[in-house]
Amino acid sequence: MRRWLAALVLGMSLAGVAKAAIDTYQFRDEAERERYQQLTKELRCPKCQNQDIADSNAPIAADLRREIFRMLGEGKSNQQIVDFMVDRYGDFVRYKPALSGRTWLLWFGPGILLAGGFVVLAVIVRRRRSTAVQSGNELSAEERERLAKLLEKEQTHD
Repeated sequence: MRRWLAALVLGMSLAGVAKAAIDTYQFRDEAERERYQQLTKELRCPKCQNQDIADSNAPIAADLRREIFRMLGEGKSNQQIVDFMVDRYGDFVRYKPALSGRTWLLWFGPGILLAGGFVVLAVIVRRRRSTAVQSGNELSAEERERLAKLLEKEQTHD
């Protein structure tokens, strides 16, 4: 019984491996293969969202890999291929979107928020220090009288 269960578990685990998509493309040279690998690592799968198209098994990722291979065969540059993908799928398809009017907040937003946090922190610390210094140096008239009485009592007891 254990053998049958082990065989069933092994068979089920291998079923997923058998479905894995493997692209077999014939490149003209090693430089073209490297360009293909770079482009597929640089572009995000529209379906998987947090996976590049090189690692994704989604059908759309396979289509995009095929499209990149076709464009490389036509002699298109990396920039032309990326521009085509951005035109078709939007800036989201790039892991590192280009700096533009629509993406400036994405690039500079975290730095602006961090700088703003430091400014707020500095203002709070400065205000607390100034109020502590002001309240610590000045005594009200009642406090001075009380202090004087305490000091007189101390001197008379000695």
